[in-house]
Amino acid sequence: MNQPTIKKDPYAALRFKEFNTFLLVRFAMVFAWSMQFIVIEWEVYSLTKNPLSLGLIGLMEVIPAVGMALFAGHIVDQREKKGLLLKCILGFSVISFGLFLLTWPVVIEGYSQNTVLYSIYFLVFLGGLVRAFLGPTIFSLLSLLVPKKVYPNAATWSSSVWQIGAVLGPAIAGFSINWIGVHWSMCAVFGFSVLALLALTQITTKPILNPKIGEPVMDSLKEGLKFVYHNKTILGVISLDMFAVLFGGAVALLPIYAQDILKVGPEGFGVLRAAPAVGSFLMILISAYVPLYKKAGMKLLVAIFVFGLCIIVFGVSTIFWISVIALFLSGVADGISVVIRQTILQLKTPDHMRGRVSSVNSMFVGSSNELGAFESGLAAKLMGTVTSVVFGGTMTLLTVVLTGWKTPIPQLDLQKDMDANNDDA
Repeated sequence: MNQPTIKKDPYAALRFKEFNTFLLVRFAMVFAWSMQFIVIEWEVYSLTKNPLSLGLIGLMEVIPAVGMALFAGHIVDQREKKGLLLKCILGFSVISFGLFLLTWPVVIEGYSQNTVLYSIYFLVFLGGLVRAFLGPTIFSLLSLLVPKKVYPNAATWSSSVWQIGAVLGPAIAGFSINWIGVHWSMCAVFGFSVLALLALTQITTKPILNPKIGEPVMDSLKEGLKFVYHNKTILGVISLDMFAVLFGGAVALLPIYAQDILKVGPEGFGVLRAAPAVGSFLMILISAYVPLYKKAGMKLLVAIFVFGLCIIVFGVSTIFWISVIALFLSGVADGISVVIRQTILQLKTPDHMRGRVSSVNSMFVGSSNELGAFESGLAAKLMGTVTSVVFGGTMTLLTVVLTGWKTPIPQLDLQKDMDANNDDA
């Protein structure tokens, strides 16, 4: 692979053609997945008017995602990454097509509400199985497309594209529900999954870097868990982010805020859902020019503390524009957290263990989004919507304080790792 001049180049990773194709695949999948989640949230709450039903959507996805995570990591480290990603996208396409059929007015009118609802939950469950493999596969494939010294820049652009999809998916979902309805919105989701499939064909097959092909599953899983447990930096960072996302999952209750508290309808719902992703995307884009390597641990703690404060403000707000600003600023804080966490994982994970480490990260962080959705839905059912959101934000603040007090994260600095990578390149 030819290596262009990359020193202090904010566009270093973009100078590799296959990485650009990878970004298109990632955008299409994130857009489709986030749009699908919003459309299904809206449909389920419209059918039930029960906040707990929103929490169950997250629970149905997180059970298989967590249950299969470690096994998925083992498979990813043992298999060729492009082919595995192709299978993941095919699986998602089948699920999105199934949801397209389930939201057809003919189906909704022809079957009982419970039948439609349980069928949606079942397909969401299957989506959790797919997601268990998707995250580790994407994380592992990225490192095969650029040189090692470009990993931090590639992680930044990959996170940026993730946020673009996370911005546009919810926003377009809110508008499309209003313009063309839930059914045809799901058709658009299916179309983007097909686009991802077509783009992926432009990436060549990559070598398997794991020297232990055929290693027994249990030995492989133990090695992955042992590595994460003994690497206190990785363990501490993903634990911190897990609790922040778990307790700060206010976005799961946005249909309630949009329909019952702020009364802004599907278009306002789309704006609310997109606001944190817009903030996060802008922060990640800025980080390509203003690196966050120095004093990374302290910056991470401050960012998550600000995130918790924003969630509390959003929870008590009854004014639409204040709610939007609070969510936007929570996204800015989350963007800092994403960049620092992804950079740490890329720099400190050996190539042959990327699948397993990413799977553990998915268990801690990725799946905490869905667990957070369930926690928020259950808390809203038990103590009321506003109280549950304020409670979650407060718990996030306490988590940051305890982490700063009990762990070495405040002293974490990534500049030495960056210098070492540049020397090795």
